[in-house]
Amino acid sequence: MSDFWHRFRRDRIAVYSLGVIAIFILAALMAPIIAPYNPSEQFFDGLTLEGSPLPPSTRFWFGTDTNGRDQFSRLLYGAQTSLLIGIVANGIAVSIGTLLGVVAGYARGLLGAAIMRLTDLMMAFPPLLLAIALAAILKPGLNIVILVIALVNWVQIARVIYTETIALSEREYIEAARAMGAGTGRILLCHLLPHLVPSVIVYATLGIATTVLLEAMLSFLGRGVQPPTPAWGMMIFESQSYFLNAPWLVFIPGAAILILALSFNLVGDGLRDALDPTQRGRS
Repeated sequence: MSDFWHRFRRDRIAVYSLGVIAIFILAALMAPIIAPYNPSEQFFDGLTLEGSPLPPSTRFWFGTDTNGRDQFSRLLYGAQTSLLIGIVANGIAVSIGTLLGVVAGYARGLLGAAIMRLTDLMMAFPPLLLAIALAAILKPGLNIVILVIALVNWVQIARVIYTETIALSEREYIEAARAMGAGTGRILLCHLLPHLVPSVIVYATLGIATTVLLEAMLSFLGRGVQPPTPAWGMMIFESQSYFLNAPWLVFIPGAAILILALSFNLVGDGLRDALDPTQRGRS
């Protein structure tokens, strides 16, 4: 473990990115304390006389939105939505993909073929189009968005885990465990899953970035989290008609999405390099 942290700390970009993620998480958790206003509160003086949003000022740090609400407060509460969906939906997707990948790779035969044909079928559809279709069938909402994203994102990790499980199940220590009378459950839990943990950790981290972006796209298209719940994608969607007159309404939540997704990607790259066994012993 100490060797892993030593290798991870050498990647300064990944360490800085981890710090950025920590700032986002802290800001989301402390939103009720940090936010100066209620994110749903509409101010009578939050719009100009012409009805346009107010620019950033000492009172409204990031300006106001099209309904006269404080943009900074909505951005903080929107972080809660994006992080909640990113972590929970991706956690469900990784759990489903890991379970199906391990079962298909170890059992093989008819069961393994059926699971992988289902995986191939899911991979044939573009994730965004599949998510939009599922979200259109189901009633939009926070729980539905989490479910839809989880159902769309499990296929990639399932394919990776399936391939690694096949390679691991042919190792000598697996054959030795079978010869000693170990059951299927013990082999999966004690001999296969521990060797899959590095891949699961890396893809779980990288998947959060994909999930955050997918949630933002669904919200932007009106099929994600519904008002009045703050969501970064919905904030961009509601402000797109003011792109020229009030560009901060689009740039600020867009920058938050970009920075958070990029940070998770960089941390995932750092974890992948640190967990790579070929890197051990290198200076």
